[in-house]
Amino acid sequence: MSVVHVVLPGDIDDPATPSGGNHYDRRICTGLVRLGWTVHEHGVPGDWPHPDGPARAGLAGLLADLPDGTPVLLDGLVASVVPELLTPHAGRLRLVVLVHMPLENEIEAAALTCAAAVITTSGWTRDRLRQRYRLAPDRVHVAAPGVEPAPVCTGTAAGSRLLCVAAVVPHKGHDVLVDALAELVGRPWTLDCVGALTRDPQYVAGLRRQVTDRGLTGRVRWVGPRVGADLATAYADADLLVLASRGETYGMVVTEALARGLPVLATTVGGVSEALGRAPDGDRPGLLVGPDDPAALADALRHWLADPALRHRLRRAARARRATLADWPATSTLIAHVLDGVRE
Repeated sequence: MSVVHVVLPGDIDDPATPSGGNHYDRRICTGLVRLGWTVHEHGVPGDWPHPDGPARAGLAGLLADLPDGTPVLLDGLVASVVPELLTPHAGRLRLVVLVHMPLENEIEAAALTCAAAVITTSGWTRDRLRQRYRLAPDRVHVAAPGVEPAPVCTGTAAGSRLLCVAAVVPHKGHDVLVDALAELVGRPWTLDCVGALTRDPQYVAGLRRQVTDRGLTGRVRWVGPRVGADLATAYADADLLVLASRGETYGMVVTEALARGLPVLATTVGGVSEALGRAPDGDRPGLLVGPDDPAALADALRHWLADPALRHRLRRAARARRATLADWPATSTLIAHVLDGVRE
């Protein structure tokens, strides 16, 4: 019997704070069970990655109670900030750290050094960690997020329904997107921003003022977090996913959009271009612009809204790219392979 203990942030299933990392972790736990693994989940309460004393004590006690030789899969949000808790167990437990978002500091370097293996969610992250921390290539593995099957979006003729799916925090670049849309007030469009509004209230308040000052009230809508059927409806009603991020290790929402044949406009950061990929004929299923460049983003949006031929080409490419996306069972199989390797 294959057994793994999985250490997760305590809020993994909180519908008020959905995230790509939490969704990934949940799908992997489910997928490992379907592959025949016995999965023991441990949600560790605390403000990760800024744990207080009780959070650290809880994790320390958990690790100390695990028997020698146990494979332990730890979310990087937890593991990457507590190397002092991992080091005492590095020789007796089979520690595997799943890195969603690299911290790129000495503390994370020490934590990853303790691990028997490191799993990343993109090739970009793998290469970044190898280069920065000089980790052995055979210890760092990629298990890109899968997608769930979904109906193809039909879209509207005008292509005017824009969608952003991201927690409303500074690195997601909503302020850049609002600046770009302010240059297009004379064109028909609406933007629905789906994502948690509670993580940085000061930033959200500034965005609301920015929308008002730019005369975009009623056109930019902050709809809050959506999961399950509500999130699927948001995708189904959209014409274009727009992601103005300042940093992404992969961009799960990109492939979630493509799984529905929905074109994407995003920034050239991290693993986004990897997630966007290409259709089998080589066409990109979307547009890429540089980060922190509202003029370039406005120009791309202007072309999308003004050019029916462009919309047709990108929709066709998105539907073709849809057929090439890996599913979640494939991702779980890759992780199971890594876990099997550390047990040997």
